[in-house]
Amino acid sequence: MRPPPPLLLTMLVLAAARPGCEPAWDPEGGCPRSAAADSAMCVDLQLQTCSDVTYNRTAFPTLLQHRSREAVESSSEYILLSVLHHLLEGQCNPDLRLLGCAVLAPRCEGGRVRRPCRHVCGALREACQPAFDAIDMAWPYFLDCGRYFSGPEEGCYDPLEKLRGGLDIEEALPSGHPPTFIQFTHHSYAQMVRVLRRTAARCAHISKTYSIGRSFDGRDLLVIEFSSRPGQHELMEPEVKLIGNIHGNEVAGREMLFYLAQYLCSEYLLGSPRIQRLLNTTRIHLLPSMNPDGYEVAAAEGAGYNGWTSGRQNAQNLDLNRNFPDLTSEYYRLASVRGARSNHIAIPQHYWWGKVAPETKAIMKWMRTIPFVLSASLHGGDLVVSYPFDFSKHPQEEKMFSPTPDDKMFKLLARAYADVHPMMMDRSENRCGGNFLKRGSIINGADWYSFTGGMSDFNYLHSNCFEITVELGCMKFPPEEALYTIWQHNKEPLLNFMEMVHRGIKGMVMDKFGKPVKNARILVKGIRHDITTAPDGDYWRLLPPGAHIVIAQAPGYSKVIKKVIIPARMKRAGRVDFILQPLRTGPQKFLPGSRRGGLGGEPQEPDEEPLGARRQPTTGGSKPWWWSYFTSLGQHQPRWLLKY
Repeated sequence: MRPPPPLLLTMLVLAAARPGCEPAWDPEGGCPRSAAADSAMCVDLQLQTCSDVTYNRTAFPTLLQHRSREAVESSSEYILLSVLHHLLEGQCNPDLRLLGCAVLAPRCEGGRVRRPCRHVCGALREACQPAFDAIDMAWPYFLDCGRYFSGPEEGCYDPLEKLRGGLDIEEALPSGHPPTFIQFTHHSYAQMVRVLRRTAARCAHISKTYSIGRSFDGRDLLVIEFSSRPGQHELMEPEVKLIGNIHGNEVAGREMLFYLAQYLCSEYLLGSPRIQRLLNTTRIHLLPSMNPDGYEVAAAEGAGYNGWTSGRQNAQNLDLNRNFPDLTSEYYRLASVRGARSNHIAIPQHYWWGKVAPETKAIMKWMRTIPFVLSASLHGGDLVVSYPFDFSKHPQEEKMFSPTPDDKMFKLLARAYADVHPMMMDRSENRCGGNFLKRGSIINGADWYSFTGGMSDFNYLHSNCFEITVELGCMKFPPEEALYTIWQHNKEPLLNFMEMVHRGIKGMVMDKFGKPVKNARILVKGIRHDITTAPDGDYWRLLPPGAHIVIAQAPGYSKVIKKVIIPARMKRAGRVDFILQPLRTGPQKFLPGSRRGGLGGEPQEPDEEPLGARRQPTTGGSKPWWWSYFTSLGQHQPRWLLKY
């Protein structure tokens, strides 16, 4: 059983035994409506957990009938709000806390209490209920959307409005500059969001923004997408993602993707044949900042003053590029077993028992929903392109060449970036990254230095996606005057790399009636790494030039084998379709559990975090692991959080 942090234990021990209104007091499971709902005497709000709400006056008694600040602070409801972000590991934070504060410390204006809006509560419950289910915790009674919230006709307010924090305010361009103007400066989180949204609005027919989740401190992980039909996967159109700022103090990648988004929009509108062809045939997703919380720490020190590690981790002090499941160790084990499948490896259940960052979960969920083919993660601290594996095949070796079965293709991808980067091709060994010059400024990750839990290895072993890591320069937080030069050095490499998604083959896998076959396996003889078809039956297989024997197979169908030849100068994926014939029907016998896909079996559905996976085994088995946070409250323990 995991112990509560010392600070939280202190809060619990000091909590007095004055409860608020609990559902057991009301036969309907709620609390009587407070007279304060109609009129009240407004007083200063002095609750530390609610110090960042958008108002500064509250009233007593509260909606839960707490009659003083002391009563609120000693209640189990308030204690829950103070620890909930730890229990849910950052999910729905600070949304849930702000929503709870709206009930525990209601907004008071002009002698009247305003209730939070019911629709805001409902939307948040729909989004956050899975997080509660995952730890076997019931939805808190005081967040009952029907009982403690009201509608617009009653003058409700949005308690989450602060999360937008000016993000909806349009920021004017400097006078005299056209819409295509790019400001080569560092951008705050709010500035980044505003400009990405403005860019998507300028190119609304080919672009949109969306969030893949929230950081631990509640900032949206905002993506801008470019496609001929934004918002949907198009048949036969490959998907590419570029991710920046996984380490908060490595900021060049964040700005490069920010500039790239504006460049793609402007060049498309100006009629650039290259950009129009790219966006009309490729769906591109740019996530400029995977670690916006860490960036805030680094930006507070500023360019030129930032230490080597200040802001590297997220708000939980986790290195996000060490936080993904270690599937590489399992790959090495499976690779030695004849007939075992060593791709699309499932996430082990014990992984969820550890501390998993919400940013990491957001990336994994993103990968489950979109069939990515190609990816790059942009870092800083050196000048080189690395490719998987990042973890050595002999764990004791800190530096050891550890190739994937697709080593030839990964080298082509890495060279597609490095070979058109002017500084990576500079022949001076005294420059940044000069020690990689003899390698062509590319290197196998484990041959550089070995580590587990990296995002690139996870992409390759858990999905169809090939990801490389690009180190953009020796300055992690470069000064503003260097940003334009860095952009000029990386613009062509970024475009050239994205165009590589069209190398190899693509096609459809269908049955004899033309119905798409999803999760069919595409095998290439001599490369022990399969990819699978998307739900619509389309696939993309990155392959180097040469002759290849390609096999398509799926349960219940006979396999189909084709020989394909990819010319060295071919820059568009060759079309190779497969029509699978059903096996002879008749009585079939299955061994127990054979449908679950053991050695050599078919891939299971993409892994989600198992329900209750983070619950550690308990000795008695009667209470979930998080109950230890509340044991010091004695008879006022929040039993309303227990599901059973």
